[in-house]
Amino acid sequence: MLTPPILLRLVIVGTAILVAACGPAPVAKTGGDEAGANLDGRGLYAANCARCHGGDLKGTTLGPPFLDAVYARGHHADAAFAIAVKNGVRPHHWNFGPMPPVPGLTDQQIALIVAFVRAEQEAVGVR
Repeated sequence: MLTPPILLRLVIVGTAILVAACGPAPVAKTGGDEAGANLDGRGLYAANCARCHGGDLKGTTLGPPFLDAVYARGHHADAAFAIAVKNGVRPHHWNFGPMPPVPGLTDQQIALIVAFVRAEQEAVGVR
């Protein structure tokens, strides 16, 4: 028969193993550009953002374009994107209504999406 201290240790060790095994899933690679991040960000953006902001980042009837100067780094810092994804945001530049939070994204995944958006902005001259 197990004594309470031994049983407690087994529970703690078992919980630690379970937490380690069930931690956040790694971000899937979708291709192999030299940095890797843009392709990962592209896939995450397509799955989580494109419906409203457009697959081409030019917006839709549901959400604004990210290729507009209003979303340039100097006007909306990377942290502003992360906050909007995590908490949602009230409209303040456009008339699309409030953006709801996007559940299920890790900080790392959000950072990959932001890196993708920034790369696309730079490609079209939005600085």
